[in-house]
Amino acid sequence: MRLGGRIQAAAEVLADLAARHRPVPDALRDWGTSHRFAGSGDRAAISNLVLDVLRMKASHAWLMDDEAPLSLVTASLLRQWDFSPESLAGELGGDKFAPELKSPEDLATLIGKDLGDAPEHIQADIPEWTVGHFKAAFGETWLAEAQALAGRAPLDLRVNTLKAGREKVLRGLQAPGAHETRFAPDGIRVPAPEGPRRQAAATSEVAFAKGWFEVQDEGSQLAALLTGAQPGEQVLDYCAGGGGKTLAMAASMENSGQIHAYDSDRRRLAPMVERLKRGGVRNVQLIEAAEGLSPLKGRMDRVLIDAPCTGTGTWRRRPDAKWRLSEDNLASRMADQDEVLDKAAAFVKPGGVLAYVTCSVLPQENTDRTAAFLTRNPGFETLEAARLWSDKVGAETNAPLAADKTGLLLSPARTETDGFFLSVFKRRA
Repeated sequence: MRLGGRIQAAAEVLADLAARHRPVPDALRDWGTSHRFAGSGDRAAISNLVLDVLRMKASHAWLMDDEAPLSLVTASLLRQWDFSPESLAGELGGDKFAPELKSPEDLATLIGKDLGDAPEHIQADIPEWTVGHFKAAFGETWLAEAQALAGRAPLDLRVNTLKAGREKVLRGLQAPGAHETRFAPDGIRVPAPEGPRRQAAATSEVAFAKGWFEVQDEGSQLAALLTGAQPGEQVLDYCAGGGGKTLAMAASMENSGQIHAYDSDRRRLAPMVERLKRGGVRNVQLIEAAEGLSPLKGRMDRVLIDAPCTGTGTWRRRPDAKWRLSEDNLASRMADQDEVLDKAAAFVKPGGVLAYVTCSVLPQENTDRTAAFLTRNPGFETLEAARLWSDKVGAETNAPLAADKTGLLLSPARTETDGFFLSVFKRRA
């Protein structure tokens, strides 16, 4: 397919998303099924276009004076894919499948508008009702933080130190631009591709099949690292999901001690079975039912809560979720977080540690929840966040502290990671 066909296809997928309010992968899959002539390169380009549009949908629409899918795709090509109005017109010339666009002169006028004249939420490309929450989380830098969540995310890998070292994996990795991560000691980063190019297929590498690495954002790696799991300890991963942080802690524990991995939806644990086998992990026990947790109460050295949340920190990867988020969703997640904090706290032994993690940047899910937890549970105290960062990551870098300085708040602008919050508590002996 030439560019014109890809533009038309992206506009069709966006129209489908607007009409049926469903996840992007479903819409893209259905489009591909009904257009089997499209090659893998075409599908990658169309997917990139759709996701780029959604990342900056609000500002695209404001500049174009139009929310129609074709206008949004055009804006994405001009603002995110480095086309000029003239080069875009030249690329589409003679393409019988190309849709009719505005003239280069009209496009230049529209894209040349000063975005600084737009309302704050338009400049930030976030839902209007979240602006106050971003200001509370980040203060004067809130706009840059929000805009950073509208970029493409890199591909991050965590080297499985049970089987390989970072240098060994880097030497064998067939991924352009792969390099060490900035903070995570076992991380490798593959930069996000530009324009139509697809991301490197790291999971197709022989090294992945051998269990030398897992796909895991650097922020998630840091959350697992800062939990502080040590060899020989008893650890409960209370919201284990597919097991990314479980596997990271298993490596930190050098396969000794025991990690008890539980999730309220036991179906989410299923992918971990193969991941544990591939990674050579032997110190993880899967707990499929809440009843199986009873013997662990008051006995755990560490409990990790990867809490259910709005996922605002992952908007680079799931930009469609940004526009579906509502205040009711937030309120529901806050209730879930309070519940899971109180339940998980019961498993921490005296002198033990409770780590609370979200992939959200909203203070209502982060510092507000931890403050409320301490009010309800005076037997816990907060460990100094700056000290945690210094001990595990290094004193030479400033800790990305949350607004109240009791937790750590990672973000694309601050740490070049997804958005994550972490606060660690100790149960008084």
